[in-house]
Amino acid sequence: MSELAEEILALKKQKNAFIIAHNYERPEVQDIADFVGDSLGLSQKAAATDADIIVFCGVHFMAETASILAPDKKVLIPDLNAGCSLAATITADQLVKWKAENPGAVVVSYVNTTADVKAETDYCCTSSNAVKVVNAIPPERDILFCPDMFLGAYVKRETGRDNIKIWAGECHVHAGIRPEDMEAKRAEHRDAEFLIHPECGCASAAMFNMSCNPAAYPDTYILSTEGMVRRAQESNRREFLVATETGILHRMRKFNPGKTFIPVNERAVCQFMKMITLEKVLRALREEVFEVKVPRETADRARKAIQRMVEIC
Repeated sequence: MSELAEEILALKKQKNAFIIAHNYERPEVQDIADFVGDSLGLSQKAAATDADIIVFCGVHFMAETASILAPDKKVLIPDLNAGCSLAATITADQLVKWKAENPGAVVVSYVNTTADVKAETDYCCTSSNAVKVVNAIPPERDILFCPDMFLGAYVKRETGRDNIKIWAGECHVHAGIRPEDMEAKRAEHRDAEFLIHPECGCASAAMFNMSCNPAAYPDTYILSTEGMVRRAQESNRREFLVATETGILHRMRKFNPGKTFIPVNERAVCQFMKMITLEKVLRALREEVFEVKVPRETADRARKAIQRMVEIC
């Protein structure tokens, strides 16, 4: 362990802090975290801990969600500029306008949204429970799904509902994982199990092809990041193709040293996630910067959308 990591861990103990890191963070940041996981799982862990300070190694909307679920704790993000291209594709004002154009529709928002957008939402969802959330809504109710169009397309296909309108947003990293990347890697690694995140640009093509010709897509799974980690541990396969941000490969390899994990696109790297460094984590602990606090009224409204999801799932 480096001196920097040791200093962080000592300061963490001194200040009764809890460090959490997203699956896409730098390997060295994941390694000093108390918990590594997906965005909602991290926020739930933050709410459950008895620590006074939460150092959230992720992007800004994730720290907001932690603040919503743990309003009595000090939530710090080591770099305020760690944003999210997907969350930035829709604002609260845009959602309010969309709702006005579709009176009576139920809004389902992916957790990868700002607190302001969550406050205008009826139900939040994650990539792993989006289908379940939508299926819990009466079939006659129109649905506005935002902001990820690839996840929305996946949900629409899985639920068979025609009354879902989908916001045209995307994660620039996942959108860059194209069907041609998928097919090229599958041709090179025919015995590999194929794990796809539903935000990916290749996910819609994979789902369509799987439904048309299931036999041509053996051992293909569309999963959340946590679902990918679990599947890799449970499977007896030795080789895996992984279609998501490459940061998750560190954790998969760490848990499965005898297995091989191959990114479908090696360039699928989120620069926002990689903005968090050990130096910035240390500064966050030393100076207790930068605090993320969601205004009470916004937090209360956003929390209801999250709680509705939790009640279903």
